[in-house]
Parts: sequence; C-alpha cells; structure tokens
Amino acid sequence: MGELGLVGVSTTRRRSARKAKGDGHLRRAEILAAAERIFVAEGYEGATIRRIADEVGVSSTALYMHFQDKACILLEICQGAMQELLDRNNQIAQRPLDAVSRTRMMLDAYMRWGFEHPNAYQLVFSAVRPLPQGADAASELGAGCYDSFSGVVREIAAEGRLRLGDADSASQALWAACHGVVALRLSRPNFPWQPVDELIHVTIEGLLAGVTVD
Repeated sequence: MGELGLVGVSTTRRRSARKAKGDGHLRRAEILAAAERIFVAEGYEGATIRRIADEVGVSSTALYMHFQDKACILLEICQGAMQELLDRNNQIAQRPLDAVSRTRMMLDAYMRWGFEHPNAYQLVFSAVRPLPQGADAASELGAGCYDSFSGVVREIAAEGRLRLGDADSASQALWAACHGVVALRLSRPNFPWQPVDELIHVTIEGLLAGVTVD
C-alpha cells in the first residue's frame, strides 16, 4: 500500500554448511529469504554479501551469479512484496460488493499479509533504507497498491458515506492505523497481545465505524 521506512528486530542467525549447486530458481528464492531476515535484523548497511551467502550456505562468488549486489536483492524483495499486495488489492477492488465491504476486505488482506510475512513486511513497510538504482519500479507498484485502496475509499466518499474527513484523509488514516497495529505487534513480540484475528477484527471494525456511516 505505499512506502514506509528498519525496525530493529532480532532474528536467530543461522549459518548453513556449504551447499552443492542446485536448482537456480530454488537457490534464488533461498537467497531472497535469507536476505529478508538479515536486512530486518541488521539493517541494510549491516547486511553484506558475505553474510547473506553464509546464511544460505553458498560462496559469495556463487551468490553473485544470481545478484549483482545487495541493492538488487533488496529491490527484488520489495518488488515481489508490492506486486503481491497490488494483485490482492486489484482482485478485491473488482468484486461486485459495496465500497465499505471492499475497503474492509482490503484492510483485512493487508494486515493478514503482514502477520503471515513478518520479515517481508518489516523490510518493505518499516525499513529506513537507501533507494537502490531501479527502485522506481518498486515505488510505482507501491503507489499502485495505495491508489487501488484509496480508489475504493473515494467511492465511499462519493456515496456520501464518510462520517468525517475526505477521501484522502480517510484513506491515509485507515492505512496508517492498520500499519501501526501490524508493525507494533511484529516489533514487540513479548507484549501480551490478543490473538491476531481479534486484533484485526477490532482494528478494522473500530476504524470503519468511526469513519463511515451506514
């Protein structure tokens, strides 16, 4: 749904033994998964090609066969996350349901995606990072996610169903509030949180009850 900035989350470091050459697609996916964990735990500057290679269990030389540098790894992670969210938003936006129901579904899908993919979520939506060359494509996907969501909120506004604010302020407040719940729960795992389903339900229903009218 847009662009957010690296929550310092500790993850358990795992160093694998050197692996034999395998399927290129699977090895590339391993590299991306390992890089996600390291970027979140140690920040962009703290993540090195050697560190990522050790996590996967390959040599730095072998890793360079898949990615030119760590900026390219970061960019592919961001693009993949943004594309998945954009596809979900577009599918929901096109459903033959009223605008409030579609907004509810989009917010629910966004929060659940965050809880199901904590490393990718924190990297893409909660990480302060430099923008690598070629990041325009990822930024455009992020803008598309937000445009798809805010477009449905604009439908609510056009129907005269916003209780306060306008389409822009309502879209931003709804998104920011849901992000806050996901980000805080992921960054403070030792807090006695209520179950995820309960948090999602109370957050979304409370927000929509305050922002929209029947």
